[in-house]
Amino acid sequence: MASPELSETDYLREIERLAERVAVEAANAGWPGAPDGADDTSPLRRSVAALTRALRRYHFDGDGCLDPDRPPVRLVGACVLRPGVMPAGSEQGYAEVCARLGVEPRPEGWALWHTWADGALKVTMVVSAVDTTEGLLANWARGRAVDPVTPLPSQIALIHSGWVGPMTFSPRGVRRTGRGGRPLA
Repeated sequence: MASPELSETDYLREIERLAERVAVEAANAGWPGAPDGADDTSPLRRSVAALTRALRRYHFDGDGCLDPDRPPVRLVGACVLRPGVMPAGSEQGYAEVCARLGVEPRPEGWALWHTWADGALKVTMVVSAVDTTEGLLANWARGRAVDPVTPLPSQIALIHSGWVGPMTFSPRGVRRTGRGGRPLA
């Protein structure tokens, strides 16, 4: 029986599901996660250990799996702004925050991506990639330091100097800033 034609997304999900099974069965067989290049393990065990470390289990639009030509944006943090659902610590409503940021309120909301430009210059990108940001936040909540691909120019509404607005730190952002999850003062 011929297998059904899978979309590229479904194909990648199936490959990842199979890779996850390999990692689980290797762990069940007692294979340690040896670092790359360890002399006391076989090439097969090193390859399985590398595969296990590389797995991304929670996919989202813009995670880079389907966009290999777009480089990732290294984020220190992000947040989603939506009508009626504002991040913890935000004392203003959605319309007020949009006015402060200089964007028109949208029913689907906005995302704030906090990053660096040209080294140490802190910047906040106001982007329309709300679904991508929700995927990021789900990964970060599980300790996975994933980054989104660079947004398309049409997805960027504004870029502000400095980190503006509330922020959920990425795992990398916690390490780089040394904040340990503490709110910005």
